[in-house]
Amino acid sequence: MGRLAEDRRLKAEKEAASAARDRSALVDVTGVEEVEAPGIEEGRRRGRGTLSNAAGRYELGAREAFDDGWQSLDDLPAFRTEVTPERARTIITRNTSPDVGFDRSINPYRGCEHGCVYCFARPTHAYQGLSAGLDFETKLFAKPEAPELLAKELSKPGYEPRTIALGINTDAYQPIEKEWKLTRRIIEVLRDFGHPVGIVTKSALVLRDLDILAPMAEKGLVKVALSVTSLDHRLARTMEPRASTPMRRIEAIRRLSEAGVPTAALVAPMIPAINDHELERILDAAAAAGADEAGYVMLRLPLEIRDLFKEWLIAHYPDKYRHVLSLVKELHGGKEYDSTFGQRMTGSGPYAWTIARRFEIAVERLGLNRRHLKLTTRHFQRRQKAGEQLSLFA
Repeated sequence: MGRLAEDRRLKAEKEAASAARDRSALVDVTGVEEVEAPGIEEGRRRGRGTLSNAAGRYELGAREAFDDGWQSLDDLPAFRTEVTPERARTIITRNTSPDVGFDRSINPYRGCEHGCVYCFARPTHAYQGLSAGLDFETKLFAKPEAPELLAKELSKPGYEPRTIALGINTDAYQPIEKEWKLTRRIIEVLRDFGHPVGIVTKSALVLRDLDILAPMAEKGLVKVALSVTSLDHRLARTMEPRASTPMRRIEAIRRLSEAGVPTAALVAPMIPAINDHELERILDAAAAAGADEAGYVMLRLPLEIRDLFKEWLIAHYPDKYRHVLSLVKELHGGKEYDSTFGQRMTGSGPYAWTIARRFEIAVERLGLNRRHLKLTTRHFQRRQKAGEQLSLFA
């Protein structure tokens, strides 16, 4: 036991020395001194996307694990996935953003085990008193009554159907869906009501529900977008450690398309100097698999994501740190993030123009986006509640 503890201590010291060298090199080259080396030992966060777990922005205090000289950090457990049931009152979320093509969405889960380091939803975990870092990937919330709540909301007399976006904030097909099956049950409710749905996911688990999705597609009730950030397996595993591999996502596009389900490829996010060189390759692969449409979104760094992403860059791409952040600032008028509607998704300036033009040329060459499928609401039927009188003019 003593030998094991000693090996762990030596490994931790080696990691700390390596991180210190990276940070020292960054200071020498860039003058950056405000970014700290990650503080959580790799063994405790293995298979996770972020490297730290700072307190949420609304918390009054902060706690940090440190070695007291007695190898106390060796006794800390690894971060494991925990799922807490959440009793939601409603399940359909409304929005008025001009940057997205929907006004309502459903998220059966809070937090996401995929662990994408860049995920724009990370800061929402602060509302639960939790960290946007490792807590977001490990302390998850499921809404077990979501299908029943959805049926109730769709049955209201004044409800007007429009396409519902499923899994926009956090992935509805993340690994815990295998056990909870909330997404499948939600889709079953939408099918029974004849309600249109658009799905965005990074998971090949969506293929499990082809038996529901294919018949819905025949009626114009569903389309699925697979988010593909890279075809480089190593980079994808680093950025999105528990999402499906790039090739499995491309294969999912192929199988969905063959089953008659309209598909799209979402190249998101485009990270300057990290995966932007893959834009055309990803679109080529998606089009060859049968995708009908495509889109892209540039990297966004609001709130806590900024520091989490910087930590990730230092750990994995220290030599690119300065260049990446320089291009990010170029996208947002000298700032690391600009939340202005119309610019936050694509940025502005020469670099943003170059990415947009490359995307337009590739899409034109591949025949993507020649038509944008609009899902139909003509099959929608509100369920009659027991004892409810039918309208004379229904």
